[in-house]
Amino acid sequence: MSDAPKSGGPVTEEFLANLAAASRILAAQGVVDAFGHISHRHPDNPDRYFMSKSMAPALVSPDDIIEYDLESEPCNADGRGSFLERFIHGGIYKARPDVQSVVHSHSPSVIPFGLVDEKMCAMFHNAAFVAAGVPVFDISEKFGATDMLVSDHAKSDAFNEILGDKDIAWMRAHGSVACGTTIQEAVFHAVYTEVNARIQHWTQALSNGRPIAALSEEEGVLAHGPNQGAALRAWDLWRREIREQTNW
Repeated sequence: MSDAPKSGGPVTEEFLANLAAASRILAAQGVVDAFGHISHRHPDNPDRYFMSKSMAPALVSPDDIIEYDLESEPCNADGRGSFLERFIHGGIYKARPDVQSVVHSHSPSVIPFGLVDEKMCAMFHNAAFVAAGVPVFDISEKFGATDMLVSDHAKSDAFNEILGDKDIAWMRAHGSVACGTTIQEAVFHAVYTEVNARIQHWTQALSNGRPIAALSEEEGVLAHGPNQGAALRAWDLWRREIREQTNW
């Protein structure tokens, strides 16, 4: 008799295809490379979520998707390996009922913001979600010297204390996490966090110490509504590109 948790129930082929496509979209947009992952909460059972087996994001197909419970135990691994940091995802889903999708990446332009005391500002309207500020998780503050990975429940719980009700958080000397109320929003947040980081690096170099007229927190709130529609437009474009490449 298997000790694996029970499935939360069947999901559609479209659901699995969209999750696999999201993984490839993040790779195509330069958010992930050979490392990083995205998950999606079960649409009918909030105590389950899905993510791919441990593999490079650009290679994920619907057949690679595994279902997990919120303890991040696989329901249907069937010999497939799991990501060490799946606990990031399960922990967020436990702590945040509003979150439906989670991205963890080592997005290169973003990593510096977890290394120095430099606030990421919302440099343009598509990155309005960072205007309220982004917390930094320093794993060493609670666990001392580690391999930097959030690879168990204790580290996941500590991360969620820092994330709080935010949709974005940095992880010192590691990467970042982006959340969303939909998979489209989570992908949008991850992509435009990386884009915004690049723009801020360029702007700071150009400014030569002069003031930068980034969005205020109030402007960020006002831009949030239009961005929800923008996330769908971006998703439609990126999803079509993956469909044309894969036929799913």
